[in-house]
This record gives sequence, C-alpha cells and structure tokens, in this order.
Amino acid sequence: MNLDDIRSQIDLIDRDLLDMLSRRADLVHEVGVVKKRDGLQIYAPEREEALLRRLIEMNHGRLPEKSIRAIYREIMSAALALEDDLTIAYLGPEGTWTHQAAIKKFGHSVNYSPQPNFSDVFDQVARRTANYGVVPIENSTEGAVSHTLDLFVDSPLHICAQILLRIENGLMASIPREKIKTLYSHPQVFGQCRSWILRNFPNADLVEVSSTTKAAQIAKDQADQGAAALGGPLAAEMYGLTLLEESIQDRATNTTRFLVIGEKPCPPTGNDRTSILFAIHDRPGSLVKALQAFDQFHINMSKIESRPSKRKDWEYIFYVDLAGHCDDSKVAEALDELGNHCSLVKLLGSYPDAGE
Repeated sequence: MNLDDIRSQIDLIDRDLLDMLSRRADLVHEVGVVKKRDGLQIYAPEREEALLRRLIEMNHGRLPEKSIRAIYREIMSAALALEDDLTIAYLGPEGTWTHQAAIKKFGHSVNYSPQPNFSDVFDQVARRTANYGVVPIENSTEGAVSHTLDLFVDSPLHICAQILLRIENGLMASIPREKIKTLYSHPQVFGQCRSWILRNFPNADLVEVSSTTKAAQIAKDQADQGAAALGGPLAAEMYGLTLLEESIQDRATNTTRFLVIGEKPCPPTGNDRTSILFAIHDRPGSLVKALQAFDQFHINMSKIESRPSKRKDWEYIFYVDLAGHCDDSKVAEALDELGNHCSLVKLLGSYPDAGE
C-alpha cells in the first residue's frame, strides 16, 4: 500500500469518526435535557472516571492510557459545553499550574474564570457565578496549602474530584543566563527548587510574587535589570520567554494535588476517598480516642493535617483523608464513632480516588 492509499483510508476513518462524534453529541444534548429536568448536576466525576476506566480496559490498540485520557478529556469537555455553559473558577491568573490542572480535568471547551485568591474561588462557586472551582491542596515536596484548608471550615461546598498534576518547573528569561541577577517566582516554587537555586544561582536575589505568571511578566518587563523567572512552560509561552533550563525541581516526582469544589456531593464509584475535618474536646487523650475510631473499623487514613481553629487560642482543627466513600457502611460507622469524641465533625466530600 502506498502513501496516498494510506491517507485515503485515514480520511475515510476521520469522516466516520466525525459522524459518530456528532451522533454522540446529539445524545449528550439529550442527557443535558434530562439532567436539567431532574435537577441533577451537569458534571458527574463518578461517571467520568468509570467511562475512562472502561475505555482503557477495552483498549487493545497502540494508544497508551495517557493518550486515551487526553483524547476523551477533550471529547467530554465538548460534551460538558453542550450540556450547559459551564464555568470553572480557579486560582489565577492564566498560565498558572492551577489553570493547567483545571484544563487537565475539564478540557478546553468550557469557560474559565481566573480569581485573585483562594477565597474568591470558593465565593464564585458558592454564589453560583461559577459551576465548579479548582484549588491546590498539597504538594509532594512542600506539603499542605494552608489557605485552602482554612476555607473549608465555614464553606458549604463539597469536594467532588481531585487532580494530580506533575509539576515541571523551568528557568525562563529573555536574557542570557550569565546576565541573570534576580529570580522571581511563587514561594512554593522556590521551595521546590531550593537545591537547584543554591547550585546554580547562589548569589541571585530571590523575590516572591503571587504567581508564576506574574513572575514571567516581570522577567519580560525587567529583563534589562537582570530579571528571570521560575515556573511552568505555559507561563514562558504566554510572555515569549526562552526556557533556559527545564525540569529544575529538586524532586523528579514533584506533584501537586488539586481539588474540584462544587455544590453537590459525588456518588460512590467503588474506588473513593473521603475528606473530613474535626475538632476535639480539650481533654487528655481526646485525639488518640478520636483516631481510634478509624482503627476500630479498619479505615485507612492517608493524610492528617492540623491547623489553628482561629476561634480559640491553642484549639486545632484536624483534616483527614480516608479510604472509602461516606456512604460505605464502615466509613459511616467510623464517622459516627468519631463524633463521640469531637466538638466538631464536618464531611468535606467523598470523590473518586483518581487523579490521572
């Protein structure tokens, strides 16, 4: 078979694919009509993850799992846009890692609304100006994002999905490397690249800014003063900077976990994670007794963080991630038992334990 014959067959397949995608879009529209009629949420992370798993299991061709997820991410993004004019609030500005995480989850076909701070992301979703929000919760190198944790105390919103994004920071500038005098970046990026900075720019001034996008903008505007930035490739692309060095983070597996927040809880998928917060009574042994509730019902804790309650001196709120869904009988019993030892127990959400 010659090249023209192969291309002709590809053209026929493309025509069939487009026809099937159009038929799929018609059905998606009908799904949207039914959801609106029955008051169901448009975005269903449990359905999304089940679909992706089934497609991966069915795959016997050359496409790797990563490619299948990427292709269907955009197909499902187009479907969401057909079902409703979906808006996603995220910690901005454009080009940040949070923006990239939001695109990874929702694709390019929905609307995005960058917000200046964490509380505005929560507020946009609570006021229904946005359908969902995306915020960072923890980094594998730098740990928990305390601002996000604090906002969950008084928020009525639920966690309905998570996103795991590999963070690949780079050195970007519009000047040669030897002329760099000042590095600009977000504080967490400096923390993730601490050893690299000491090896490569021990005498450079480090200036913390609100985002890696802001850092890239400064590197562009103040190039004649020796400015450079640390951040992701999207920020470099936005401001026409050259990536002088890629993947400069100290840990090759540097990953940030993001949360999708919304109004409604997520049904079980069979592979779920539950996030809660609780405050204990100020009595000896209260924390031990509270944690024994999970041991009693053989519930695995994958994360625990403490934060000052900000309501009373030396009072702390604990944030815990558990294996399982809140509708699972053992998880429900463990949470009931936990309540016997706490002054506050709040369910933040149960959601698929997957992040692609």
